[in-house]
Amino acid sequence: MTRHRLPATRENVVNVFDRDTPPVLTVDPGDTVVVDSLDAAGFLEPMRTPHDTGPTMFEGRIGHCLTGPVAVRGAAPGAVLAVRVGSLEPGTWGWTLAGGRDTPLNRRLGLADGPETGLLWDIRDGTATDGRGRTVTTAPFLGVIGVPPAAPGPHSTLPPRAEGGGNIDCRELVAGSTLYLPVTVPGALLHLGDGHAAQGNGEVAGTAIECPMTTEVTLDLVEDPPVPGLHAETPEGRITFGIDPDLDTAAAGALDAMLSWMCVLFDTDRRTALALAGGVLDLRVTQVASAAYGVHAVLPHGALRTP
Repeated sequence: MTRHRLPATRENVVNVFDRDTPPVLTVDPGDTVVVDSLDAAGFLEPMRTPHDTGPTMFEGRIGHCLTGPVAVRGAAPGAVLAVRVGSLEPGTWGWTLAGGRDTPLNRRLGLADGPETGLLWDIRDGTATDGRGRTVTTAPFLGVIGVPPAAPGPHSTLPPRAEGGGNIDCRELVAGSTLYLPVTVPGALLHLGDGHAAQGNGEVAGTAIECPMTTEVTLDLVEDPPVPGLHAETPEGRITFGIDPDLDTAAAGALDAMLSWMCVLFDTDRRTALALAGGVLDLRVTQVASAAYGVHAVLPHGALRTP
């Protein structure tokens, strides 16, 4: 198995998903890649103020600044790509913006009008500290891990997608996690970025503590996964996802997928799986920051034991 390094240079970054973008690196299944990514906005140096306008990797803001795509030999539509996260090292600075955008949530909170409020963060030794000394414990992860849609042409990086993942924004995908992505295009064409030093479930401000990140991932192909579609194994437990513009539909999708997984794990039928889930399963709002809401179902390791 080979270890690769992929820096966040201009040749290695994009801000859209497009199946026709040539890969910047091609690896074999089982290879490890150490990936550098800029913050979501692609700043080339630490921001000086919460409303800094540059310099950035791209002129204007189209989508997340992502590193890739990385092709995996042998990956083809219908397969599943396993992205095993070995380590995540945030940069030394980060930012958060809130309010000032006309979204349904901001309107409900009375914060859609006026300027965005911004915070800058100093990140070091497992904490992030803002300009007034308020401190958050970091738990770094990547907001975007995904492959392009099968349809040709450029696609926004902003919405998460049930097929291929992308801007999932799941705070559980910390080091030690494996995300399973349905392969949508030949080679898979994995994109990584949108580093978050910390985020609560929901990403309620519309941003987290956005930061550059260095991520080590091992990429592999999986045959006969226990459930179809997007799912994960994390240090906390097994996770399935629901993604939809309607939050209730997203929740039902996450639960539906987890019941299928529980049927395999515990050799039972769906009605019994639902009864078992009632005592141990968590439904968590992944994010309400994008056009499609996310919900993830979490089955903690060891919560349900068999004889």
